[in-house]
Amino acid sequence: MRLTHATACVCLLSTAGLAAAQVQPYAPEWASYRDAYRAMVVFEKYGGAKNLLQNHLQLVPRAKGVLADGIQLALTGKTVRTSLTLDALGRTVLPLVKAAYDENAVLAPNRRLGGFTLRARVSIATQPDNTYETADLRSACEQALAYARHVDASARSQRCEGVRMVFAKHSGDISVRLRGADGEQPLQLVAGPAFAGDAVADLPGATYRFSGESAQLVTYGAPLAIVPLFE
Repeated sequence: MRLTHATACVCLLSTAGLAAAQVQPYAPEWASYRDAYRAMVVFEKYGGAKNLLQNHLQLVPRAKGVLADGIQLALTGKTVRTSLTLDALGRTVLPLVKAAYDENAVLAPNRRLGGFTLRARVSIATQPDNTYETADLRSACEQALAYARHVDASARSQRCEGVRMVFAKHSGDISVRLRGADGEQPLQLVAGPAFAGDAVADLPGATYRFSGESAQLVTYGAPLAIVPLFE
C-alpha cells in the first residue's frame, strides 16, 4: 500500500478533509483570513493529546521555484496590518486575531506568485538537541493520526508506519543516525517533498520506519520538519 505523508492537511473551506484543499484553485493572489482562521482553530479546539505536535499555516505556490527567501504573508484588514514570516517550507503560525476575523481581512504574499493555496499542516515538534527517542516519535505519530481521524473519517483505516526527517537543500553536512544497542547506523537521505503536493520536491530527507526496537534518532543538522507517515 502506498505510503503517504500525513500532516493532517485540513481543508480551508471546510474542516472535513485531509486532501490538500484550496481557498481558490490557484486563481487569486489573496486568501480570506476567515477561511484560514476556521481551519487553524480546529486544532486549537481539539481536545485530544497534541503536546508532541505543532500546527502551521503553509503557503503553497502554484509554480515551482518561486518560494524564495524574503517572501512573507501580509495580513491586511481595516485596522489590522502585519506581516507573517515564512520558513523554508512556506509555513507560519497564524495569529488568531478577532479583529482580523470580524473585518474579513485578507492574506497575500508580498510578491506575485502566480496563484497559491493555503494549507493547515500538523507535524511533529522538533527538539533543540536534535535527539529523538523512537518511542516518543511513535507517540507523536499516533497523536497526529488521532487528529487526522478527528478531521477526516477516511484516516480511520490508516496506521502509523514511521516518520520522515526533512532538511533544507543547502543545510551543509547533514545526516540522520539510528542509535541503538548495536551502535549507530546512518539512514539514507533521499530527495523529495516535505509534504505531499508541495511545489518544492527536492528536499533531502531520511525515513525511519517503526519497529519494536528501543533506540534514538540523532540528526546532525536541525530538520525543517518531522512528518508522520501513515499507510
